[in-house]
Amino acid sequence: MASLASPPVPSHAPTTAARFLPAPAGRGRRPSPPAASPIFSSASTRFTQSPRAPCGAARPRRRDTVRACSQAGAAGPAPLSKTLSDLKDSCWRFLRPHTIRGTALGSTALVARALLENPQLIDWRLVFKALYGLVALICGNGYIVGINQIYDIGIDKVNKPYLPIAAGDLSVQSAWLLVVAFAVVGFSIVVSNFGPFITSLYCLGLFLGTIYSVPPFRLKRYPVAAFLIIATVRGFLLNFGVYYATRAALGLTFQWSSPVAFITCFVTVFALVIAITKDLPDVEGDRKFQISTLATKLGVRNIAFLGSGLLLANYVVAIVVPFLIPQAFRSFVMVPFHAALAVALIFQTWVLEQAKYSKDAISQYYRFIWNLFYAEYIFFPLI
Repeated sequence: MASLASPPVPSHAPTTAARFLPAPAGRGRRPSPPAASPIFSSASTRFTQSPRAPCGAARPRRRDTVRACSQAGAAGPAPLSKTLSDLKDSCWRFLRPHTIRGTALGSTALVARALLENPQLIDWRLVFKALYGLVALICGNGYIVGINQIYDIGIDKVNKPYLPIAAGDLSVQSAWLLVVAFAVVGFSIVVSNFGPFITSLYCLGLFLGTIYSVPPFRLKRYPVAAFLIIATVRGFLLNFGVYYATRAALGLTFQWSSPVAFITCFVTVFALVIAITKDLPDVEGDRKFQISTLATKLGVRNIAFLGSGLLLANYVVAIVVPFLIPQAFRSFVMVPFHAALAVALIFQTWVLEQAKYSKDAISQYYRFIWNLFYAEYIFFPLI
């Protein structure tokens, strides 16, 4: 009965003797270890499963183990670092970088042009004011593209699954916080630095961006209204507003110059082309959600030709203008530059035709349109 109530207590003499026995020589069969008590079972198992390594071999193995552990610990970023990195990536995609580049290049080109026209008035202290203005424009841009993504989640899951809200990388609540922050920061900068007129233009841009996306207006459903909003905000308001603000900062009243009038008209037409062609990659989702666009009504091929045709007409005008107003433009810059862009556009349209208007070819064509847009602003101060 005693044996059923508790395990037998092992004899300690064999264990003690075994502990102090000298290690067996390398030759001959190794004797089986004696039974150990439960208290020392883990230790005895550890020593009996593997022979004792020579002293010289144990140290390198330990160093290798430490090295492996340190490499494993450094293999991936810390959770906080990864979270911050993912958040930064989501916010950057939320801002739609291609639109940010257009806004930054456009505002920089207009400021540079105003300074080149009045070099005697350049005051480097105004650089900070120009940077404030750029931040305000980027905030306005972020508000417009951000609120559009909030109300286009279902469509973006089909057309643009890489956008952060559609991909699940950014919550709707976080997106709203970003959108409200962009609007508040941008408005505050403009109110405190650029006066009531520029503030009213800025608010007009935010209002147009809102009714473009937000129900019950959601004017993006109507092709003509959508085109006019994009052309007005991206074309007229940006160019006119930045040039007006720059001249005001220089202490000058507003006055159109021929190059600024040209770029404002040119980019307004260009923004109209962007508004037309932006729907080309989105035909599938627009049809699914019953969004009426020219691309869904007339077909991808016809809209691509329409966009290319309008841009070619724009380039023809740009080539002719320096001959009509030679005192205002450098023809040796205007003519070859716009001719080269026109040829590149014709070639890209041909590539799209040869690709049978596949989704990848359409996306490449649309990116090329934006690259032409950037190029115009890059060369604008030189014309």
